[in-house]
This record gives sequence, C-alpha cells and structure tokens, in this order.
Amino acid sequence: MATNTSKTARASVRAGQAAAGALSVLGEFKYLIPLNGGKHVYVRNLTNGKTNRLATSSDAFVEEIRVLAGAGHATKVRVELQALNVAHPGHGWDATEQRLVDAGVFEAA
Repeated sequence: MATNTSKTARASVRAGQAAAGALSVLGEFKYLIPLNGGKHVYVRNLTNGKTNRLATSSDAFVEEIRVLAGAGHATKVRVELQALNVAHPGHGWDATEQRLVDAGVFEAA
C-alpha cells in the first residue's frame, strides 16, 4: 500500500477485501473496488503498488486499466468488471467495460 494513501482509502480497501472475499488461496486480490454506485472505483495497481480513487468515466481510469492490461492483467480485470456487473447490474459496469473495449485497452492483451 502506498504511504501517501489516506486512512479512509486504506480502510475502504480493507473493507472491500473482506466484503468481496478478495484474497484467495493463490494470493490474488481484487483490482477494482467499487465506490459510489459505480461512478468511482479504487484501482489497485500491482505494477506500481498504488491504489488510486478514479472516476470510471475519466481518462485517468482508462489509462490505469491500460497499464494493468499491458502488464498482463487484462483477463482478470475483465472478469472483475463482469462480476461487478452481475453483482450490481444497475451500476453501469457493462458500460464501463464497453468504454474500455472501445478505447482499445484490452487489445494488446
């Protein structure tokens, strides 16, 4: 966890892990922790060790997912987006995934 992350952000990430069963026996964790009805999300980035709070409609979100996809995590991120859509169908996760597809984020993967 980044040292400049707020106490609230760290607590939210921990709550997301506990609620979503984020840690598995293989040591994998969730990349996306939904906030605000799908309008924002914490993105956990393994490539730089930071967790960023981003609007799902922002270019910064697209670029953060592009970095993860480029590092070989595209399949896992897409699975998480699809799982979020199933768990929260009214939050627009299908539109968020489509926006990433339209931006070509998953093409390199």
